[in-house]
Amino acid sequence: MEKGKHQGTRPEMGTPEYEEWRKRMLARRRKRLQRERRKRLIAMGVALVLVIGGVSAGVNSCKGKKTSVSRQDKISANAKTDSAKDTAASDGSAADSKTSDTAGGSATAKDILVQADILAQQYNYDEAIKLLKQDSSYSSNEKMQAAVKKYEETKATCTAWPLEKVTHVFYHILIKDTSKAFDGDYKEADYNQVMTTIDEFNKITQTMYDEGYVMVSIKDMAKADENGNMTEGEILLPPGKIPFVLSQDDVCYYHYMDGDGFATKLVVDDEGKIRNEYVEDDGSISVGDYDMVPLIDRFVEEHPDFSYRGAKGIIALTGYNGILGYRTDESYETRPADLDDNKVEWLNEHPDFSLEKEREGAKKVADAMKAEGWEFASHTWGHQNVGQISLEKLQADTEKFKKNVDPLIGGTDIIIFAFGTDITDAEDYSGDKFEYLKNQGYNYYCNVDSSQYFVQIRDRYFRQGRRNLDGYRMYYNPELLEDLFNAKDVFDPARPTPVPPMG
Repeated sequence: MEKGKHQGTRPEMGTPEYEEWRKRMLARRRKRLQRERRKRLIAMGVALVLVIGGVSAGVNSCKGKKTSVSRQDKISANAKTDSAKDTAASDGSAADSKTSDTAGGSATAKDILVQADILAQQYNYDEAIKLLKQDSSYSSNEKMQAAVKKYEETKATCTAWPLEKVTHVFYHILIKDTSKAFDGDYKEADYNQVMTTIDEFNKITQTMYDEGYVMVSIKDMAKADENGNMTEGEILLPPGKIPFVLSQDDVCYYHYMDGDGFATKLVVDDEGKIRNEYVEDDGSISVGDYDMVPLIDRFVEEHPDFSYRGAKGIIALTGYNGILGYRTDESYETRPADLDDNKVEWLNEHPDFSLEKEREGAKKVADAMKAEGWEFASHTWGHQNVGQISLEKLQADTEKFKKNVDPLIGGTDIIIFAFGTDITDAEDYSGDKFEYLKNQGYNYYCNVDSSQYFVQIRDRYFRQGRRNLDGYRMYYNPELLEDLFNAKDVFDPARPTPVPPMG
């Protein structure tokens, strides 16, 4: 984000007043950290008492080891829970209580029906039908047979959506507290232009769902083989459903956003669900749904038909401040001479910093996100304008991304260009930059086009334009969003107007 002229109470950098202000901020943060450490020590003390008393032994034996859970595992687990509840209240029909040999040997027919129903709600009729038909009780279970008939009938109504008419929308980090983001300081203009509030996001999501929109993966639109050759995919949807691609940029929770009303990182909670951390005014940490990833996860839990075969969105990452709120870049450990002030300040506040632990935390979250249908993309390591930088700089930046980010996310063949730029203005890709990125394994390329549709599927790449759903677009070009939602119904009254123009 481009920083504007200082307009708030923060003094100008380089002045004596700025140094005094910075010292006060550091002191305040140190106090906050001390409070957090005291809380952790108290919690550890309580745990120790429980251990000594022998209480924790029984608790630990029940809990077992925490592991990542796939979407299908969760479906199965939820089905078993629901089945137990339903069985207790049911008439205990023999057909419903038979056990299945096809779902781990322990799932009941009712469990299988629940799993199949979720698959069907997410338009995966073939898998739903297969799951039911391969069950040992299928031949005698009228409910299963009826479900298969229903899914076959619905599948027959589906048509292949024209891939050139799949739109792609994106956001930046969502604003949780508008009073902090829009507080009149030098960052307010940027936030107002390119960010979206949680209230706006939730309204957009609900409206798009009500209009029949369904999240799809770009890898449903085009398939890449092991050699990077591309072929058209297929998206089959029943009448009234409209596919779209969702993405979010800069999901790194940059240092400069601290204290401005944004979440600070992504975490996996005790239930295995992805949540956010948020630092409250008193320094305490709240855990909740404060950004796009957990908000979409919760929405799909309630509305499975908002996701096509389990697809969620694409998370575009830089690397220079780490990823997902974790300080995973090697520079935090190597501390080069040109280390920027934000990193220096953060490291001074975290003397117990461990690069290994930060990377472990980020990888845990990334693995959980992938299990929930999220995909990752490069946003370039250093948020580079690929259309303007030299090939040599692009190569150096890509190497940093592959060294510091790829190992944490399992690699990616998607690149979402920073600044909405592209490697060329030409109709088709060619040239040294494209050939380099292609040779580095990138098959999917996304820019910012802002038109309703821009899709290219070529022999060697997939290319798609994206539409920004932010303050600037809603204020200046609401007509460009009319196919998605009415901007007047969405626009947050807490957002200062006029929204500053770009440039």
